[in-house]
Order: sequence, then C-alpha cells, then structure tokens
Amino acid sequence: MSHYKKLSEDFAVAPQISPDDVPAIRAAGFKSIICTRPDNEDPGQPSAETIANAATQAGLSFYAIPVTSGVAPSSDAVIEMQEALNTLPGPVFSYCRSGTRAGVLWQLATQK
Repeated sequence: MSHYKKLSEDFAVAPQISPDDVPAIRAAGFKSIICTRPDNEDPGQPSAETIANAATQAGLSFYAIPVTSGVAPSSDAVIEMQEALNTLPGPVFSYCRSGTRAGVLWQLATQK
C-alpha cells in the first residue's frame, strides 16, 4: 500500500491505490474508502469500480466523489463528502492522484 497521511483520527489520504492495496488498507484498520479521482485521468489508472469491487470483497464500504484536478471542488462535492463522512463507517481512507484533492475536499467538508 502506498504511504498515507492521517488528517484526523478517522480520516487519511493517499495517492492512487490498486486493488492489491485494499487488504492492507483493511488490515490498517480502515472501514471505508473514498475515491476523489475521476476515472481515466491517467492511462492505466484503476477505475473506481475496480477499487469498489476490491473494497466490497474485503468487507469495506466504498464511495466515489470525482473531483477534477486543478479545479476547486464544487459545493455538491463538498456536500457529498459531508454526507459520506456522516454515514460511512470510520476510519476512512481517501485517495486521488496524490492525496491532495482528497485532503482539500475533507478540509472543506469538515470546516466549522
């Protein structure tokens, strides 16, 4: 599994993962995965559906909130993240190309 960064006790971000990383994510104690990366952003990138299938097989929840690189997340994406954080079992592991979009979206969704 790629390195991840904890932003809180219940939320971590990481660069792109593969289906082979999902068992290690589960073993690290995460209960849910959120993908904030659109499909087909880079050649050879695993689709959200591929990661979702691996997550389901590992007993993890999965949710996708695609956010385009270099563009501020929409208010709809922020609301989706808030809803996901309120409903998915934690702790949550979120990824995109580098982890930045996942972190920005979490930050916007959790600011008071």
